[in-house]
Amino acid sequence: MKILYIAMKYDYGDPQRGFSFEHYNFYDSLVKMNNGSNEIVYFPFDEVASKVGRDEMNKQLLETARREKPDLCFFILFENEIKRETIAEIGKITLTFNWFCDDHWRFEVFSRYYAPYFSWIATTDSKAVSKYYRSGYRNVIKTQWGCNHFIYKPQELPKIYNVTFVGQPHGNRKKIIEELGKAGIEVKCWGKGWPNGRISQEEMIQIFSQSKINLNLTKCSDIINWKTPLKIFFRRVGGEVKFDLPNRWWGNLKSILGRRREQIKGRNFEIPGCGGFLLTSYADNLGDYYAIGREVVIYNNTNDLINKIRYYLEHQEERESIAQAGYQRTLRDHTYEKRFNEIFNSIGLKTMNKNYE
Repeated sequence: MKILYIAMKYDYGDPQRGFSFEHYNFYDSLVKMNNGSNEIVYFPFDEVASKVGRDEMNKQLLETARREKPDLCFFILFENEIKRETIAEIGKITLTFNWFCDDHWRFEVFSRYYAPYFSWIATTDSKAVSKYYRSGYRNVIKTQWGCNHFIYKPQELPKIYNVTFVGQPHGNRKKIIEELGKAGIEVKCWGKGWPNGRISQEEMIQIFSQSKINLNLTKCSDIINWKTPLKIFFRRVGGEVKFDLPNRWWGNLKSILGRRREQIKGRNFEIPGCGGFLLTSYADNLGDYYAIGREVVIYNNTNDLINKIRYYLEHQEERESIAQAGYQRTLRDHTYEKRFNEIFNSIGLKTMNKNYE
């Protein structure tokens, strides 16, 4: 297939932050999957817009679609960089598809407004499919984050860390790490906001292999604080804060409440994909993807987390058996190559992978 890939190249559009999650996981997988049989035309809208502005970027995107005539335009929207009329025009040329992120809280304020402009869309939220149906949109595919096994791999490195965490100290994460410290459990943390600071993609993958226990703390944002009413009645447009339309207030509130649901993230698959032992809080329908206690381990509260860290540090053989089972499950069921082949098959596009023809 020829695929026109439209997504952010850099993390939050900032080249100084390095490549984006989408670039490392989606773009790289699309290029390498099925023995590299796909032709991928890359349109990094953040990079183009930074040079020519939003309007010209949209014009160039439409011109690229008309010139390349791809079998599929694969979008990963961030905010409103791509105009809805641009998507509609491209839809007259070829199939369009968007992978919506964070639908557990973005559906009400973002996804539901963009979905009707695409031929097909995908969501990772277990409750979002019914929401799309109620809004009148039917071409929705329930999928999930995964692991780019071309990059995330086990490394034969010594286990030099007992417990580690890679991610920013949002929500209650810092408090949890402090509670573990009080219990005598030292956790090495990396990411913006921690003393160790940010690390590269390559360093993160090494840490997954060098850690006896890799923590995944899914609580990523505070829910209710003094800013909550402002988020209901106001919205940011560009660099300005404006009074929002009354018919959006209810959706804004539901979006805020939706953040209370802990969602599955890429880290749930990346750590097992590197052969690492994953100890995570429960999120959405995680049990549908891994056998809890046999392929990954979950904790219910801080006391349970403390007890399980102590237990699995002492029981090396059991810990490594779970890590190996999680790795095998990830390779079998949870690579982005498998996810994308399933999606392409669902929307009627033939792939070079015979398992999905």
